[in-house]
Amino acid sequence: MRPPPDLLNAPSDLLAGQVREADMLRVVCDHADRCGGCPIIGLPYGEQLALKRGRVVQSASRYPALELVYTEPVAPAEPITDYRTRAKLIVASGGKLGLYAKGGGHQVVDIPTCKVLSPVIADVAACLRKRIAHDEKEGGVLAGFDATSNTGVLRAVDLREVRPDGEPRVLVTLVVHKPRITQKLVTREALEEAGRSLAAEDSRILGVALNFHEGESPQILGSETLVVHGVSAAPDRIGAATHQATYGSFVQAHRAQAERVHSTVIELLGITTEKRPRILDLYGGSGAIALALATAGAEVHLVESFAPAVAHAVEAAKRSELPVRAEAADVASALRRLAEQRQAHPNDRQASFDAAVVNPPRRGMSPVARELVARLEVANVVYVSCDPDTLARDLDHFSRLGYTVPTLRPLDMIPLTDEVETIALLRRTGAPAPKIAYEDDEILIVVKGAHEPTTAQGEYTSSLVARARKLPNASEVVPVHRIDVGTSGLVMLAKHAEHASKWQTILSAESSRKIYVVGARGVTPSKGAITRDLREDGKLYPARTRYRRLAVASGHSILRVIPEVGRTHQIRRHLAAIGHPVLGDDRYGHAPTNRFFEEKNALDRTFLHCVRLEFDHPASGQRMIVEAPMPGDLRAVLERTSGPGTLRFLEHKNALGAGGASGASSFPPPPPDSRHDRGSILEIDSSSPTIRPENTSDDDDER
Repeated sequence: MRPPPDLLNAPSDLLAGQVREADMLRVVCDHADRCGGCPIIGLPYGEQLALKRGRVVQSASRYPALELVYTEPVAPAEPITDYRTRAKLIVASGGKLGLYAKGGGHQVVDIPTCKVLSPVIADVAACLRKRIAHDEKEGGVLAGFDATSNTGVLRAVDLREVRPDGEPRVLVTLVVHKPRITQKLVTREALEEAGRSLAAEDSRILGVALNFHEGESPQILGSETLVVHGVSAAPDRIGAATHQATYGSFVQAHRAQAERVHSTVIELLGITTEKRPRILDLYGGSGAIALALATAGAEVHLVESFAPAVAHAVEAAKRSELPVRAEAADVASALRRLAEQRQAHPNDRQASFDAAVVNPPRRGMSPVARELVARLEVANVVYVSCDPDTLARDLDHFSRLGYTVPTLRPLDMIPLTDEVETIALLRRTGAPAPKIAYEDDEILIVVKGAHEPTTAQGEYTSSLVARARKLPNASEVVPVHRIDVGTSGLVMLAKHAEHASKWQTILSAESSRKIYVVGARGVTPSKGAITRDLREDGKLYPARTRYRRLAVASGHSILRVIPEVGRTHQIRRHLAAIGHPVLGDDRYGHAPTNRFFEEKNALDRTFLHCVRLEFDHPASGQRMIVEAPMPGDLRAVLERTSGPGTLRFLEHKNALGAGGASGASSFPPPPPDSRHDRGSILEIDSSSPTIRPENTSDDDDER
């Protein structure tokens, strides 16, 4: 049961008095208030779509490079109930099968009347619910796992609808607690027999697999899956293409909307059987998009890291006699190989592509992958995203790599939630010049983006200096100072090499200051000074860094940091030395925290931004203060961790930079402090590995 379509799509003012919010909530999802369900679920459908579009607009609006990008209305879904073709459901004692309750902990809300599951998924879930309750009562092997009493073995189930012959069927994955099997409290043989008996209870179950969860990972699925009954994969048709569905593999939640994604990508790339374009499909999964593109007339090269999914994509392509090549590889590794192949053999068609399609997970593309796509010089890229924040972040980086985006096309892939899918077409048009924050006859101060070297480096397609040389009267600029590849903010450039030494002296004067906004792990003291010698090229040099904590965001510190004198990686090394490394710092930072911030908060670089330069101008004697506003990706991190309140507070404190030059400082210089007591030496091996490669020859002096 659901409200009629005319009510679901009507504007909110037409629904007043016709469908009460409580009624809509009860019709759609009677457990939303207990499991922390989506706050928009009780709104009229037309209003839900408007709010989803607002999410996309808000994410893009953080970035000046995207300010002219138009966001189209959200393409509605039909139906908005009984649609979900995959469900990962948590098991708990008492025969519960549902979702985690709001408030944290392993509390589960049973959802026997959930209205968004497809009918066959709901029926199989009901069958499982009965079996779990029975085994818990009778001591069977499919009793729900309880960490408190250390009983039961079943942690979750993953249900996947497939349509091999038009009729819906289900692949069932039973997620079991591996330590209990290792401890021989439950045998694999007993679990396999339970899986087979479960399939006998419902003929629509095509197969059953066991997935082994290690017990510590926050992910629902473990890395090992064993098929114990029925098929190892099943054909599943979406639109005109049929792919091979496997246990636990990714699939778009809404079948009709997934077909719309395929048709939209084909339309945007203009694929026809006459043109036969070569398409690079990244994060290709089991090949749903690749097979649709090949059916439309493209020749496709698919890259996917999960080898079984690649094997099934190849099998599906062979069955349909479609031109799809596939490789099991990490996307960055595959792109690097293709880029090297293209450089060595420019005329090799196997390393040349007319377009690329990327459909990454929620965390988006890695910076390395974005850089390598640009190095392949692909003319058009279609980006399919399930997270507006990571999409906007990646599009901003792509803009510096030479791509522009005319429009964003959102669609409602998961109705009755606040999630929104977005499709963007990127066209290669050339890298833009950087924004000028200050200019006179001798210098330029420009704003550097993240993931960009100050000067040319081999593994990067461009650099800040190369882009700055596109500006008028700037064809010979050289850097007065540098900042790291992963750091954003202000960089001073001399218009001619003969002026560089003079301005380096000015910028290193005692009265000059470089001010950074930094995100640091944990809660630091409210203020402090770090005085420690730093080693460079085998020698020790004095270094001092002052900081003040401006705010605490989700248990971590937002600092204003001023390095004095300045040495290579001074801020990063000094903060690491006192146990509060910079968030996102792969070299000196805390790896688990970095991973969490990348996965949950879209931080894919160091939280380090040069917000302000202060110096006395040698010609006029005027005190110059130049600022660069906090970039969109760091603003998004603050919003995701602590909401808009922290940003408003920092803006009230004038801590985020207003842009441009002014003549007065809101941070007056402190009195001179000659106390440079030598602390313990912080020796960091500069050859330590990083996740995202950074060039050590062009490192930041952070002065």
